[in-house]
Amino acid sequence: MLSAGMLYVQRLAGGLRANSRRIQPNPRTIMKKLAILSILALSLPAFAEKIEGDAVCVKCNLKETKVCQTAIKVTKDGKTETYYAVNNDIAKKFHDNDCKETAKVVAEGDVVEKDGKKTITLTSIDLAK
Repeated sequence: MLSAGMLYVQRLAGGLRANSRRIQPNPRTIMKKLAILSILALSLPAFAEKIEGDAVCVKCNLKETKVCQTAIKVTKDGKTETYYAVNNDIAKKFHDNDCKETAKVVAEGDVVEKDGKKTITLTSIDLAK
């Protein structure tokens, strides 16, 4: 049997409540903790991924669209993956470097895969040295 002091300490530490036979976790406290953790997990920003590869124009080089757009072809473990850049200000300013010919680049941004197609929202892109 637990003393009143021990029961108080356990309540503070883990949100426990006393039952006549045993100590059980308080369901309200557990649900509050789960709700807080869920909100925190959903509110975390995506981590920026740094990639190195060849910047190409999706229209001029890849012939996949009717509008110019930057894409970065990255070779990993012998496989070539194409990251399609979202047309934000950074991608539009850089596009003159890769429209007619390829350019070696180092890019950083948030990568999202949707329908088997990887897109990157560029936060920075520079010519490789």
